[in-house]
Amino acid sequence: MEKAPGRTNDIRLLFSARIIRLFCYGFLSVVLALYLVQIGLTEKWIGVIFSLTLAGDAVISLWLTTSADRFGRRRTLIVGGLLMLGAGLVFILTRNPFILAVAAIIGVISPSGNEIGPFLSVEQASLTVLASDQQRTRLFAWYALAGSLATATGALSGGWLAQGLTRIGYSSLQAYKSVLAGYAVGGLLLILLFLFLSPQVELKPAETTPQKLFLGLHRSRSIVLRLSGLFAMDAFGGALIVQSLLAYWFHVRFGADPGVLGSIFFGANILAGFSALLAARIAERFGLIRTMVFTHIPSNILLILVPLMPTLPWAIGLLLARFSISQMDVPTRQSYTMAVVAPDERSAASGVTTIARSVGAALSPSLAGWLMAVPAFFSFPFFLSGGLKIVYDVLLFVSFRGLKPPEEKG
Repeated sequence: MEKAPGRTNDIRLLFSARIIRLFCYGFLSVVLALYLVQIGLTEKWIGVIFSLTLAGDAVISLWLTTSADRFGRRRTLIVGGLLMLGAGLVFILTRNPFILAVAAIIGVISPSGNEIGPFLSVEQASLTVLASDQQRTRLFAWYALAGSLATATGALSGGWLAQGLTRIGYSSLQAYKSVLAGYAVGGLLLILLFLFLSPQVELKPAETTPQKLFLGLHRSRSIVLRLSGLFAMDAFGGALIVQSLLAYWFHVRFGADPGVLGSIFFGANILAGFSALLAARIAERFGLIRTMVFTHIPSNILLILVPLMPTLPWAIGLLLARFSISQMDVPTRQSYTMAVVAPDERSAASGVTTIARSVGAALSPSLAGWLMAVPAFFSFPFFLSGGLKIVYDVLLFVSFRGLKPPEEKG
């Protein structure tokens, strides 16, 4: 399918927004927990703040994404940019944990380095309109690669910027605030990009349905709700080791400084990004569900082994090996969700499944914070995370191996 010039421009704008946003998420994630420690918060409070961030994201994003096709996809994305800008500013301006908690609930701030807010769901629905079934998974793979490279570059930049500023005389607190300022600027840039999207990203009137909707869903409701339950389990496991807490774990366990932490997550996200392209090729031969499951299980075994390593180089090596295959399920999962629902359910389906992941992840950082506050359980989140994610893989394969997307039905 040839893409019209307008469609190509929209794809470029959506990819540019993805790159800026994920750069900012990675930029902040390496130092966010360290910043909160600097302003006087304990590990327990940090876990609570991170949980509230994910819980608030679930509520706000559910509201925005399930109404995006009626309210307008461009408008929804602009609102998301405003929330990101606002959250960054509040985190800079106050040390009050209660105000920070409110900002975490209402705003868009990423403790994990991964997607948060309404952006992913609305952008996926828009990209699906701009591509054919045969192009969809490959486009999503490039979309995932762009995000991973941006997250990696952001993590590297944030870590070394903070360390560089402290070396020239800035206090740690001032250095971390500089990173937060960069995050807020990223929100402003997103708003400007979304203003230039064309009407082609919007839902066409002929694709709407008069049927009664539940969370923006109709005929695919059962499929989406079952996927959501499984994705919530996966996210609960994954959020036990969000990137900010993982950085903190390396800092405490091995004494790694911010520059080293940035380098670790730069390498991890680079590997994760390029694995997305390989995932698209594997999926063309073996199918989306098989690719999701049989690349995810080995990555979780590697995750369980990370805290058992005796030295920093060994732990880094195993973590990088894990990241080299851990994200192969991301473009395939996103493509699969878009493929098995009706056109006018895509924003809602992506929104509901994404929010399910946020809900599933909401309690995990708080639990991980409590565990890490107890020396005997400091590394336990790794074991719990890997085990839960393996259970998710098995259940996903059993439940959905018979439901194929259009391009696999031939």
